[in-house]
Amino acid sequence: MSLPALDNLVRIGQLKAEPRNDAEVRRMLAMARTHLDDAQLDGLSTEGRFFSAYNAAHAAALAALRWHGYRSENRYMVFQCLTHTLNWPAPRWRVLDAAHQKRNVGEYEGFLEVEESTIAELRALVAELIADVAKLVET
Repeated sequence: MSLPALDNLVRIGQLKAEPRNDAEVRRMLAMARTHLDDAQLDGLSTEGRFFSAYNAAHAAALAALRWHGYRSENRYMVFQCLTHTLNWPAPRWRVLDAAHQKRNVGEYEGFLEVEESTIAELRALVAELIADVAKLVET
């Protein structure tokens, strides 16, 4: 399903148009669910639960983008595109974008300071994201 705003991102090289692969989308959604389950494991470190929740968000957002027939080589774009792929308002996807920035600091600078409340908020939002992607995929 072509979307004009995403087609514009293709034109400027921020996204690639690529035929939808339903099996790939289902695998990504399953991966998102697995990562979200991992993010709820008490035995994992705070960092491990945060990274699991973030990875769940990325997999689900990428599944939505792929369902529409696009792909991004930039991880942050999948969150920004949620406005178009799932009609998410900016305040919702910006929470995921903030998690992406936190993830980058942890991955590339070795510094991750995250509170339990942040992880809880992220997990709740990711659960909503997965549900919204599942509705999209199942229609």
